[in-house]
Amino acid sequence: MLSGKKVLITGASSGIGKAISEALLAEGAEVIGLCRSIENLPSGVSPLACDLTVPAEIKAAFASLDTLDILINNAGVAYLSPITTGDPAQWDHMWKINVNALGLCSQHALKLLPKSGGHILNISSLSGHRVPPTGGFYAATKFAVRGITDALRAELKISKSATRVSSISPGFVDTPLLDQYFEGREDQLAKTRAEVNMLTAQDIAATALHILSAPAGVEINDVSIRSTDQSV
Repeated sequence: MLSGKKVLITGASSGIGKAISEALLAEGAEVIGLCRSIENLPSGVSPLACDLTVPAEIKAAFASLDTLDILINNAGVAYLSPITTGDPAQWDHMWKINVNALGLCSQHALKLLPKSGGHILNISSLSGHRVPPTGGFYAATKFAVRGITDALRAELKISKSATRVSSISPGFVDTPLLDQYFEGREDQLAKTRAEVNMLTAQDIAATALHILSAPAGVEINDVSIRSTDQSV
C-alpha cells in the first residue's frame, strides 16, 4: 500500500525519523529526508537540506518539490527546561522546531498533496496529554502540537479535503533525543534506563506504518504508546 508513495520526513537523520525512513524504504516508498545533517541520512533516502528554524528555508525546500503523498513531521528538540527556572533560549528553540516548523511544513505540504487525499503524520509525545513533574516547557510545545493536529484535521474536514491527519504520542523512546533532554542530568537518565525498558525507534516506526497503511476510509487520529514498564 505504501509502495511508490512519495514521503517527506523531517528530522530523518537519527532516532525515530531514521527508523521510519528505513521502514518506509523497505515498503518500497520514495523517501525524502528534510534535515540539516543530510550526511547522516539512511542509504536510499533523498536528501533535502533545510534549517527548520528558518521559515524561508522551509518554504524553499517544499517549493523544490512537485508532488508529495505523505508528510511526517518528526523533527523535534527536547530540553529539561522548567517554567520556573528554565532558559528562555531553550524555550524559543523548542517552539521554533516543535511547533512553528511543524505548522509551516504542514501548510506547505498541503499544496503538494493529491486531491484524492494525502496524509500528514505528526510525531508528538505523551507529554502532550499529561504533564510529568519534569515536563516544563517541552510539554507545552507538545500540547501545542496536539492542538495544531486537531485544528488542521477540523479545517480539512470543513473544506471537504480527503487528506488525513494523524499523530503518535510515545512515552520514553531510547533515542538521542532522550540524551539531549537529560543533558546535565546523566545520573537521572541512567536511573530511568535502569528502571524502564523503553520503547525503541523501531516500535514507533511500526506504529507509523500501521497508521499510514490504514484503509482509505479510516483515519487514525492519535496513538498513545508507552512501554509496559512505564507507569506515568
